[in-house]
Amino acid sequence: MSFRARLTLASAAAVAVAVVGASAITYALVRNELRDGVDETLHTRAAELPSRLDVIGDPDGKQFLGLRPERFGGVAVFTQLVRRDGEAITPPGASGKLPVSIRALAAARGAIDHAFYEDAHVQNTHVRVLTLPLGRGYAVQVARSLEEVDGTLARIQRWLIALALVGIGLAAALGLLVARAVLAPVQRLTRAAEDVSQTGDLSQRIEVDGKDELSRLASTFNTMLGALEGSARSQRQLVSDASHELRTPLTSLRTNIEVLARDEALPAGEREQLLRDVTEQLTEMTALVAELVELARGDQAPVEPEDVRLDLVTADAIERTRRNRPGVSFEPHLQESMIRGVPSNIERAVSNLLDNAAK
Repeated sequence: MSFRARLTLASAAAVAVAVVGASAITYALVRNELRDGVDETLHTRAAELPSRLDVIGDPDGKQFLGLRPERFGGVAVFTQLVRRDGEAITPPGASGKLPVSIRALAAARGAIDHAFYEDAHVQNTHVRVLTLPLGRGYAVQVARSLEEVDGTLARIQRWLIALALVGIGLAAALGLLVARAVLAPVQRLTRAAEDVSQTGDLSQRIEVDGKDELSRLASTFNTMLGALEGSARSQRQLVSDASHELRTPLTSLRTNIEVLARDEALPAGEREQLLRDVTEQLTEMTALVAELVELARGDQAPVEPEDVRLDLVTADAIERTRRNRPGVSFEPHLQESMIRGVPSNIERAVSNLLDNAAK
């Protein structure tokens, strides 16, 4: 899965959690508000009951005095009396009875002395029941159907689900757009890296406009490309310098060795001089190769400048050039001269000048 897809899914999931949480809280608040309205209605109706309810023909009476019968359902309020033996007494003509719960029976028997609310199902109808203890072995129950409330909550639930789905869809679409905008610099960086990998062109750069993390990443990538380009340029210069530095001593060394191998009748003094020149040239080449290797590895320790006798350095360079260029004459006019610099660099600079002049 691509990073863009993961970012889109993460944003959609975050919005989904927020939408679902907000929908659940909204549903709970609306539900409590609607049920609180029903409870308030039951409380008001209970307050309208006579302060003292008598049962005709107690303990076998089956009706209330002054209470009209009502049916379950709608906004009507249903009332019944609960006797301590669990018998439910309803007004004449009532369409049914409320189920006597354990708590309602306890209220009739005096074990519970305060009013309380319960939910019940009567004739496939969901009702809200308020039970009030009356004493003398009775409790009165006032009930109202929750069909209207349940219907309203069902409609609200459907709307909340639809809104949640729409919100999640919009979040996914916006997440995709945001991911494209956010990842645009990363895509440019990726394309630049692929181009460098395919073409080997280290001169490419990414346009940076901003100071955020991605802009800093692009700047770092540009800096890295610059460092790599400089390293490649240094390597090319190293190869060029090495070929220049080694060509002359190798040619002179080869010439001296060929002379030694070809002419066995050389006087002892000349042979000894040639061998001495070969040895010095080998030593010079060994030092030069060691410097080049250190330079190629990049672990050459920085050399502090020091005072250098330029006339002595020049005299040594002339002597080496004479060995490498025996057909060229030199007329040095040297005076004591002190300069400050890195000895090896000064020696190489003077040797290059003399070698170029000899050529």
